[in-house]
Amino acid sequence: MSTYPKTPLGYARMACDTMIRRYDVNQLPPQQGYNRATFNYHQGVFLTGMNRVYDLCRDERYLDYIRRWVDAVQDENGRIREYTGWLTLTTLDFRQPGNVLCDLYEKTHDAHLLDLLKYLTESLADYPKNEYGGFWHFYTTPDQMWLDGLYMAGPLLVKYASYTGREDLRELAIRQIFLMHEHMRDPKSGLLRHGWDPGKHAAWADPETGLSPEVWGRACGWFVLAIADMLDYIPQDHPRRGEIIAIQQELIAAVLNYQSDEGRWYEVVDKWREPGNWPENSCTCLFVYSIAKGVRQGYIARDAYKAARRAYDRVIETLLPAPEGEFSMGNVCVGTCIEEGTYDYYIHRDTIENDLHGMGAFLLMASEMAKLEEAAN
Repeated sequence: MSTYPKTPLGYARMACDTMIRRYDVNQLPPQQGYNRATFNYHQGVFLTGMNRVYDLCRDERYLDYIRRWVDAVQDENGRIREYTGWLTLTTLDFRQPGNVLCDLYEKTHDAHLLDLLKYLTESLADYPKNEYGGFWHFYTTPDQMWLDGLYMAGPLLVKYASYTGREDLRELAIRQIFLMHEHMRDPKSGLLRHGWDPGKHAAWADPETGLSPEVWGRACGWFVLAIADMLDYIPQDHPRRGEIIAIQQELIAAVLNYQSDEGRWYEVVDKWREPGNWPENSCTCLFVYSIAKGVRQGYIARDAYKAARRAYDRVIETLLPAPEGEFSMGNVCVGTCIEEGTYDYYIHRDTIENDLHGMGAFLLMASEMAKLEEAAN
C-alpha cells in the first residue's frame, strides 16, 4: 500500500490509489443496476480529476485506468452506450464525460475519439433551448436552466470548437455564461441561484423572477469551475473574454464573502450561520480550485490564495479516519436536483463517503493547489 507525502499531490495520489483499489472501471458508481461502466458526469468529473493528477506525476496506472474506462463505456461498434433517462443525449449531464475523451484526444489525437466528441457536441446545436437560447437541463424540464448545466456542456463545447474550428459551438457555450449570470444572480448575495425557469411553471419558480429559492453550494462551484476551464480554450482576443473574466472575478469575490468561520463553504452558501446547515466538501473543493487557478493565471488577486489555503487545510483536517495509505472524505452531498429547492431540502440531503462528485472535486482542487505551489517556489 503506497504512502505519499502530505502535500496536495500526495493526497491526490492517495485518493486515486484508493479508488483504483476499490473499483474496477466497470464498478465505478453510480451503477444504476447495469453492472458496467456508465457514461455519466459522476464518473466524468472523477476521471477528469485523475487525468490532472496524471499530468503532474505521470503515473501510468492512472492513464491506463482512464483508457480502460473509455473502452468500457463503448459498445461493440465503438459507440457510447446509452440506456434510459439521464444516461442519454436527452440530458446535459450525459455530455460532461466528454471531457475525459478530450483529455485522451489531446494526448493521442485519435480520430475515433474526435468522432465520439462530434456525436456529443454537434447534437447540442439542436438540443432544446428556451426563448433566450439557454439549454434546458433535461428534455423533461422545459425551459429550465440549472446552474450546474454550464459545467456539463460549456467546457466540452469550447474544447471541441478549439479542435475543429466550430466557433458557433464555442459561442453557444459562451452564451450560457451570460444568460445565467444575467438571470440567475441573487442581488443580495451576488451569488447565483440553482435554477431559473423563464416560464415560471416549475413548482420551485418564484412567480416574479422564475428563480429557485436558494444558493446551492455545488451548483455555484460547478459554474465557477466551468468558467475557469472554459477560459483555457477561449482565445485571448475574443471580444467578450474580458467580460467573462469580470464575471468570474465578481463571483469569486462573492464566494469569499461567505466563507465560514471554520474555513469551508456550506451546503447553502449564503446561509452558513442558519440552523442545520453544514460544511460541504465538494463545493469547497470546487471553489478552492477556481480561486487557485485564477490566482495562478493572474486574473484573481493573489490575496485570495489565503482563503483558498485555509479552506484546503480544513478539508484535509476533516478527512475521515482511514488505514495508512487510504483516503476517505465525507461531507459530500449526494446528486441533487432542484425539486422543491427549499432550504430544508438542501440541508437534509444525504452524504456519501468518497462520492465521485467529491472525489473528482478533491482531485481537481489538489492538482491546482500543487500547480500553484510549484509556481510559487
